[in-house]
Amino acid sequence: MLKKHLCCILLLLASITLRAQSEDKPFIITLGIAQDGGYPHMGCIKQCCNQAWVHDTMKRWVVSLALVDPATKKWWLFEATPDIKEQLHYFQSLTQGQYRFLPEGIFVTHAHIGHYTGLMELGKEVMSTKEVPVYALPRMSAFLETNGPWSQLISMHNIALPSMRADTPVRLTSNISVTAFTVPHRDEYSETAGFEINAGNKKYLFIPDVNKWDKWERNIVDEVKNVDIAFLDATFYEAGELPGRNISEVPHPFVSETMKLFQAEPPTIRAKVCFIHFNHTNPLMWDPAKRTLVEKNGFLVSGQGKRY
Repeated sequence: MLKKHLCCILLLLASITLRAQSEDKPFIITLGIAQDGGYPHMGCIKQCCNQAWVHDTMKRWVVSLALVDPATKKWWLFEATPDIKEQLHYFQSLTQGQYRFLPEGIFVTHAHIGHYTGLMELGKEVMSTKEVPVYALPRMSAFLETNGPWSQLISMHNIALPSMRADTPVRLTSNISVTAFTVPHRDEYSETAGFEINAGNKKYLFIPDVNKWDKWERNIVDEVKNVDIAFLDATFYEAGELPGRNISEVPHPFVSETMKLFQAEPPTIRAKVCFIHFNHTNPLMWDPAKRTLVEKNGFLVSGQGKRY
């Protein structure tokens, strides 16, 4: 009997140790999943948005990730969205106030409004922060340095711009690094970055905005195979979502096209693809049946506040 009790105690201790180790590992939280205009979308009273105007629980913020390291009690933000105010408070709520309100740094992909305009909240009119690191590739950094009001954030030392180069890792802790790479997109003011996040023993890919996959010099299927989870551009589900507009002017890969690229891959590879950055017209934002169909095909559909 004593031996049986001893075995139970040892098993319990092993379980507690494994749980503690798991809780110390870095993880990702999605703080937003929508395209730059958020959800519901300004001026839209069609089927896709009309219920979200009425029911606050259906509202979704612009695409953003939190990279969290419980071991060091540090976290980093990916994208400074127009919803940053809500998202920072949301992060505090989700993590029960265990981390500093402001992140250790902010990674920005490019100069489209959903991805950098939240930086304004760091200025003297709101938080008046001190030297918050903003990681961006050279053209994006130059855009911030040479255009107001963003240049004032730099001159008043609200933010700092650490050097960042494509395909060169930025080490954040002893076991976390982030590597930026360029992807083709509408680069009017800056280049467009994607990020590979190496966190502990996991790798994540973050490409919220990109032109069609065949316009990129890399093979997206191979890139996904090399990571654990890939958060990929899912702005539109299929053609025809923008009646009256030339869809070629916003040439994102359709969800239907991305699924077709991966249809011959085994379930273990398809399960790495997590769709994100949904336009309000994308039924994955508001149609449960369409979401279920995508998931039955083996893919992930990102949810706001979900932990990965």
